[in-house]
Amino acid sequence: MALARLGQSLARLLHRPLYLPPTSPPPLKDYHASVVRSFAPTHTGACLRGFASLTYNASSMIAHKLGGPLPVHIVNVLDLVIHLDHTRLMSTAAASKPNSPSAGARRVNLKIVMTSPGFIYEPYSPRERIPFWKRWFTLSGWRRTKEDIISEMKNAYAVSRLRKKTGYTKKQFYGEALNIYKEVNTLMAHGDTSALRKILTDRMHSTIKNELKRRQSKWSSVHWELVKPAVSIRTLRARMIGLDKKDLDKGFVQLTLEFVTKQKFEAYNSKGDVVSGDKSKEVLVKDIWVFERSLFHPGAYWRVCGRITL
Repeated sequence: MALARLGQSLARLLHRPLYLPPTSPPPLKDYHASVVRSFAPTHTGACLRGFASLTYNASSMIAHKLGGPLPVHIVNVLDLVIHLDHTRLMSTAAASKPNSPSAGARRVNLKIVMTSPGFIYEPYSPRERIPFWKRWFTLSGWRRTKEDIISEMKNAYAVSRLRKKTGYTKKQFYGEALNIYKEVNTLMAHGDTSALRKILTDRMHSTIKNELKRRQSKWSSVHWELVKPAVSIRTLRARMIGLDKKDLDKGFVQLTLEFVTKQKFEAYNSKGDVVSGDKSKEVLVKDIWVFERSLFHPGAYWRVCGRITL
């Protein structure tokens, strides 16, 4: 009987969980400090492959410090903190060198180039003639004289900058302008908006496209012909649009020309019948067009930037 009781006592002792008390636990004055001190050694010595064991060891040690098992929600929070912390460490370890392009956003230098101001600077309008006595013996006449002198100085300055940068001559420019005038009208008669893009500014190209849409809704096709030579070509205004006060050559020059030419015109409907004009007759036409050219773009050329209707 005594041997049987001794056997049962040994069996109970063997089935009882083993508890090893800490050797010399330091007195804890702060709950958070105890958690940090207990968790730090395990977290520092853990490898990246042991997430589960790391979580288990940390929660067990904190529970051991607090003297009891942790609630389920605290253990889950600890697991989340550990996994987030390791995710940050892994991304930090995989970070590229600071000098490599993948370490951050690449520096991109954007260069914005203006191809046209997009407007007519000081559009031309005819000036009313005033008598000699009014110009020189009245206050309004003096004011008008001052305005005329300033306008002529602007004309001279724009032409001088143009001549210096491009070798401008009036005869050569008039011949080039007349060819552009003829080409634009011919392409408009054919409805070729793609070819017009090269010799028109963006704003003028949009205006011409809208005009062609309205014309095509009225006429099916048109015939246009220029009778050379032109009756007359003259410069009405010259203006320079500067972009940089420190660089006088960085700008655009606009020349307003008046064309007086003889033309032939005829319009047809969808059946091919003549509905307007007569191509056998010459008509005298006066147009005022504004030509524009950049002074600082390589390979710049003249383009039409607008038309003026009086």
